[in-house]
Amino acid sequence: MNKKILLFATAALALDQISKVIVTIFLKLNQSVTVINNFFYLTLCHNEGAAWGILNGNGIIIIAFTILAIILIYHFIYCFKQNTRNNIAFGLLYGGLAGNLIDRIFSGYVIDFLDFYIFNYDYPVFNIADICIVIGVLLLIYATFKGEDENVNNSNRRKHKTRQVSSK
Repeated sequence: MNKKILLFATAALALDQISKVIVTIFLKLNQSVTVINNFFYLTLCHNEGAAWGILNGNGIIIIAFTILAIILIYHFIYCFKQNTRNNIAFGLLYGGLAGNLIDRIFSGYVIDFLDFYIFNYDYPVFNIADICIVIGVLLLIYATFKGEDENVNNSNRRKHKTRQVSSK
């Protein structure tokens, strides 16, 4: 993993963990504070599941999937063109996954606090790590549409290995 990805991952992780500490200092569990009436609230929640509460109470399974995701993402770093956008994408993914993984391992739940009401829909409460994961995924989807998901160096290595095997 290159230093730029590590830098973005560290920044995302730090922002996530610091925001969670601040929220837990100033809010009690399930307490909600209005930031923008009928739109944005800070609401401290403990989420024992994944997105939208799926797998609620199955922390071990979620931890295992998160570790597997981290390993798979490490492999995909080398399949994408190395540029600033992709470095940011992978850094955000790693930082976000690590932030929620730390919560699950040490607390048994993820600390969520960003609470939005959009068009009369009470969107599930989330955190900075979740934002990082979503932005990272969206950036990688964009990179895929731009054709940056096949690193030139990796594809040349594969062609070279294929020629060596076929010449025997």
